[in-house]
Amino acid sequence: MKIDMSTEFDKVILIFEDPGRRLIVRTALEAANALIKEWPSDDGEEFLTAVKACLDVMTGKASSDELRSAILRAASEAGVGAVASIH
Repeated sequence: MKIDMSTEFDKVILIFEDPGRRLIVRTALEAANALIKEWPSDDGEEFLTAVKACLDVMTGKASSDELRSAILRAASEAGVGAVASIH
């Protein structure tokens, strides 16, 4: 099975509660790292959907747009600010 962690999507800027703490996410690997290492809560339904979307994109089972949408929903669920940029 081929794994592609570099699949890109239009960037999402995540804004956490800590002052000045921001994270730019634009690849499946960056999304996975944000969810696993930076996320304030790891038990929400949208969080789990976003983690699965990361794996699905890396293995070619989902599109990067699906992952981007999942990250935005997970951010909303966790109270993380998200600024979606579109090229």
